[in-house]
Amino acid sequence: MAVLMLKNKRLGFPALATPQAIGDGEPAYGGRLIIQPNDPDVAAIDKAIEKVAREKWKDKGADVLPVLREDKKVCFLKSPYRSAKTGKVYDGFEDSFSLGMRNAKAKPTAVDKYGKEITDKSEIERILYSGCYVNAKVEIWAQDNSFGRRINCSVLGVMFADDGPSFGGGSAPASADEFASLAAKPEDDLNAATDGAEDYV
Repeated sequence: MAVLMLKNKRLGFPALATPQAIGDGEPAYGGRLIIQPNDPDVAAIDKAIEKVAREKWKDKGADVLPVLREDKKVCFLKSPYRSAKTGKVYDGFEDSFSLGMRNAKAKPTAVDKYGKEITDKSEIERILYSGCYVNAKVEIWAQDNSFGRRINCSVLGVMFADDGPSFGGGSAPASADEFASLAAKPEDDLNAATDGAEDYV
């Protein structure tokens, strides 16, 4: 296994609050990180994949890995991510690589930009939305069992890094800071209540 901390990657198809099933597969937490071809982390991911292949299949790892890549059984996709139904490239995945992450065993830790863990499901969905930028801790590992051979990526935790255009149209959700100048002050409410009370004296 190989653990990586991938920084400032755009997030697509997040399922970080509630596990989701893809096709007939078992429900799992996950998402897909969009990675530019010239990103330095491409080399780090490749190195991790080669490492776990050697650990699992020893001397045969160098022969097994190309076959898995050809069969699209490696979590790191070095081509635009497309819809299996239409063949069209998904929004935001044009000219990009991507890393598919999932975790069927445990819910990944969700963290806001201040380093505070988010536990409320609606808050996780609001903050870690499709299109935002995140820092993600992932684990690359090799599978060889009755379900076949694969190189997988488990998501261990995701931290919000920055806003980005929301996929599927529309803008990123508004933050509370954007309403700061319009918010009423607690003392205003207190003064209003006091003024009203004087009418009954």
